[in-house]
Amino acid sequence: MIPARGYQTLVSGGFFAKLGPFSIQLQPELVWAENKPFETFRPEEKTPGQRAAYNAFHSVIDFPESFPGQPYKKAFWGQSSIRLTFGPISAGISSENLWWGPGIHNALLMTNSAAGFNHGTINSVRPIGSFIGSFEGQIVGGKLESSNSPFEVGKRNDWRYFSGIVLSYQPRWVPGLFLGGTRSFLIYNLDISSGFVGNFPVFEPNTKTNKYGADGSVKPDDQRISVFARWVLPKDHFEAYFEFGHEDGNYNTRDFLVQIDHTRAYILGFRKLFNLNQADKSYIAFNFEMTQLEQNMMDKDRAAAYFYSHGQIPQGYTNQGQMLGAGIGPGSNMQTTSLTWGKGLKSIGVQIERYVHNNDLYYQFSKDPRGHWVDISLAALGQWDYKHFLLSSKFVLIRSLNYEYNFQTIPADSTQYWAPGTDIYNFQGSLSISYLF
Repeated sequence: MIPARGYQTLVSGGFFAKLGPFSIQLQPELVWAENKPFETFRPEEKTPGQRAAYNAFHSVIDFPESFPGQPYKKAFWGQSSIRLTFGPISAGISSENLWWGPGIHNALLMTNSAAGFNHGTINSVRPIGSFIGSFEGQIVGGKLESSNSPFEVGKRNDWRYFSGIVLSYQPRWVPGLFLGGTRSFLIYNLDISSGFVGNFPVFEPNTKTNKYGADGSVKPDDQRISVFARWVLPKDHFEAYFEFGHEDGNYNTRDFLVQIDHTRAYILGFRKLFNLNQADKSYIAFNFEMTQLEQNMMDKDRAAAYFYSHGQIPQGYTNQGQMLGAGIGPGSNMQTTSLTWGKGLKSIGVQIERYVHNNDLYYQFSKDPRGHWVDISLAALGQWDYKHFLLSSKFVLIRSLNYEYNFQTIPADSTQYWAPGTDIYNFQGSLSISYLF
């Protein structure tokens, strides 16, 4: 689905069939959005410096605020795949969404925020045991497409090749601990080299000194890397997790050791379940998660790219105009807290969320602490099953403080120093119905 005003629907359905090692899943998706106009960035109301910063941001990423077409209509292959599976290993072609890492609300490299892209995959379908523990993983190579929005004008007209890998390891000696890493690599189709590493550039050395030729030249590319950990304590019904990532590679090992925080992003979270009734297996679940994509103070002395963007690949880390990673987008931060009652497939809960829009861009606009664009939201969550039907819902009330960074500066000596900017309210509701065979 897309960021849009008005009614929007996603319809999906299909079938799954298996014969020996061969399996096929056909589950296309159709998105229809009313896509009414809504207020976005207004260049005529901004200073020349603000307009320049906004245009510079969109010159390095394909991440439009709104999508063309009223209504918006598009069909996707959705969660479809054709596979051959032998033991714990499966290989095939797919358009399914991928989620890499332990995050629940966000992940740094792969989420379901954007539409799934066509890709080849080799992946485990269950843990692969060894004398030191078990392993899981996936290697993919696929095609990323542009949004064809007005911000695409002037950018290179060539699709991007995505190469990615995720590995997870569970040590034999520490039950419940999972350690892993992810890496992704973007390069334009016409720049793909021959050979194994050319077709799987994700296996290239991470440091730049190992990539550049004698003349310092290199084909345009962009990479990201992250490490993660998850510790599950089943008896205590508790888990904690984190993911720490870098935008682009370090120049060399010394660069990494001296400035490990350069171009960093991270996710931290934990979840705790409290049993209410052993007989009916009802419970209360509490979850907290924070995502930090805004660059840190190192950016003051050493310029850092927006996370998910790079000047060499100006479409950025996107597919069809939406983020492959955390959907909040570059320079943004989020804190999410939820409390849920559940029993079987039934659950009712509330969620409070604070979403800071692209602080990296705001600091190009202004350093006034009163003008950040921050969404505060309260959501009611519900899921209920009845016979073969499963009904899921989410209703969200959002208060946007300083919407679109619209804030009228007031002199510091004014008694109304924290006077409000342009604050608006927004309501979003979603309803999903599934039929369980």
